[in-house]
Amino acid sequence: MTNDASADPLKILVYSDDASTRSQVILALGRRPHPDLPVAEYVEVATEPVVLQQMDTGTIDLAILDGEAVPAGGMGIAKQMKDEIYNCPPILVLTGRPQDAWLATWSRADAAVPHPIDPLLIAEVVVRLLASRVPAAG
Repeated sequence: MTNDASADPLKILVYSDDASTRSQVILALGRRPHPDLPVAEYVEVATEPVVLQQMDTGTIDLAILDGEAVPAGGMGIAKQMKDEIYNCPPILVLTGRPQDAWLATWSRADAAVPHPIDPLLIAEVVVRLLASRVPAAG
């Protein structure tokens, strides 16, 4: 893939009830998480119903869900989406701590990154997850 600016942007859903968590994720990933990927367009979501509505559009390339969100945690939402959405896009769950990674496995999330957000780690995981959606990436 080239750095063609005309490529369709990647739509990345970022869910958390905490606006600062959403901002940290978006700042960590930036406008283009990797030179081989198209520009990212972020869809910020604060509630579970809007997550489900956005996911039902079929336009989301990656969902990043805060496992610590209240009242609906990202792990429960991830499990529901993996059970209900055919060809569900990759899901990255933000866990409260590294020891909670097993919960992300239960949720059927494709990957987990612990709080606090490590910009290098989250970018590496996002690029890996998006490589399956953008064949020439990575």
